Amino acid sequence: MAFQCQRDCYMQEFITTVVSCSPAELKRENGGKKEKVKGFNVILKDTILFPEGGGQPDDRGTIGPVPVLRVTRQGSEAVHFVESALEVGSEARLEVDWERRFDHMQQHSGQHLVTALADSMFGYKTTSWDLGRQRSVIELDTAAVKPGEMEALEDAVNQKIREHVPVTVQLLSLDDPAVEKVRSRGLPDDHAGPVRIIDIEGVDANMCCGTHVSNLSHLQVESCSKQNGSVFL
Repeated sequence: MAFQCQRDCYMQEFITTVVSCSPAELKRENGGKKEKVKGFNVILKDTILFPEGGGQPDDRGTIGPVPVLRVTRQGSEAVHFVESALEVGSEARLEVDWERRFDHMQQHSGQHLVTALADSMFGYKTTSWDLGRQRSVIELDTAAVKPGEMEALEDAVNQKIREHVPVTVQLLSLDDPAVEKVRSRGLPDDHAGPVRIIDIEGVDANMCCGTHVSNLSHLQVESCSKQNGSVFL
């Protein structure tokens, strides 16, 4: 399923309907200590709050006045954890924490760009990546980069940003031949619905469930630094 947050990553407010609300418990860290929070798992008809997946953390936001503390995906549903019960069938006005969301969009699209150029320029494959609060880490399958390669990669990344390259989303059926031509780490076992492709025009086409910018110019200018086989943005 493609949620509204995946169809329009820039949408900040959205009205939908509460489908279900059931008692639940959330485990989280608070000041370095683990705690259990009692609340409710809410499923909505649709959502602009991205559920954690594809290496990207989940969104934060509100349903009406109620803060959403976690969003996870279960099959084709996004499950929102809140501390107050919501009435099934009632209207739900969602608002996303835009600062957090846009940072995730920039970091994720930046990762796709760096990954694609590191591969095409030097043959370095991305083995893992982590989207963090302070920085994203992209691990490449090389023990060390050669002199000048990181500077060349940074120049190429910034050139693509200056060129205002479009980033588009395609939704393809699983049996579409085009699916076989895109970069992918495979689909989750519980995947349902169309396959979502993030296409950076002329640079990369990659299966991805995450939220992305619509143009590389929205990345502004990234700076790369190196440590072993990792790229830090």
